Amino acid sequence: MRWQGRRQSDNVEDYRDGGGSQQAGGGFRLPGGNFGGGGRRGGGLSIGTLIVLGVILWMLGINPLVLLDGNMNLTGTDSFQQQRPQQSSNSNDEMKQFVATVLADTEDTWTEIFKASGEHYKPTPLVLFSRSLPSACGFASAASGPFYCPGDKKIYIDLAFYQELRQKFDAPGDFAQAYVIAHEVGHHVQDLLGILPDFNRKRQAMSQSDSNAYSVRIELQADCFAGVWGAYAQQKGILERGDLEEALNAAVQIGDDTIQKRMQGYVVPESFNHGTSAQRKRWFAKGFDAGSIDACDTLAAKTL
Repeated sequence: MRWQGRRQSDNVEDYRDGGGSQQAGGGFRLPGGNFGGGGRRGGGLSIGTLIVLGVILWMLGINPLVLLDGNMNLTGTDSFQQQRPQQSSNSNDEMKQFVATVLADTEDTWTEIFKASGEHYKPTPLVLFSRSLPSACGFASAASGPFYCPGDKKIYIDLAFYQELRQKFDAPGDFAQAYVIAHEVGHHVQDLLGILPDFNRKRQAMSQSDSNAYSVRIELQADCFAGVWGAYAQQKGILERGDLEEALNAAVQIGDDTIQKRMQGYVVPESFNHGTSAQRKRWFAKGFDAGSIDACDTLAAKTL
């Protein structure tokens, strides 16, 4: 991926130990889209831990999708009061530059897409942290994987996740890392479109199985949105040989079925809330091939 020398976003907030800080400088409906509503987790654990935690909560009779609500923390208690984190000293390491560059490119892409329909795209800040950090969705821990928090409309990433992605999930490559960011930005786009708020309202009356099924559609739409960004990146000449394969492999490696097989040796389809490996790969590819959000209406799709 040719990312060096490109614009870097000012919307990166760095709260890592030894890191620096770069402060950040209703729903839309785009033509051709008929998005009815959806939802998304409000905070997250690492991929493997999330599956295990979800199974435990399910066995205890607790709906793991409470984590979708921006007003719920990881312990399931209401009205988490956010603490203001202390920013650490300045650092311009390469990984931070990479994240800021990818974020900037997603900003350019979604600004263009929204503008084409007469709407304004408001970028999401991306927060880098290590160990733990409070958010409007509860505490992000050292084990947290990337997540989008609708409560403060920010993306949270512990960069140690990328090492886990390479080593534990066998998904190396800079474009695989970029896909992770683009997926979370996809959730922000859903938030701006009113999809996440709508699902967070609807899911209160849903059964756990229905909530899981709806969550799968939301996650696959975010994958498709990430694919749309990838198509724009390709048009700009950013992609290199093998980049698309890196993203598709990452989508496969973090499918619910693949993760469950890796973690526990068997799958529990009714607990899926992100989609199978085949589904995640398929919807990223659909967005990439079409280069348009019109291809991403997973909420109305008869088959996933």
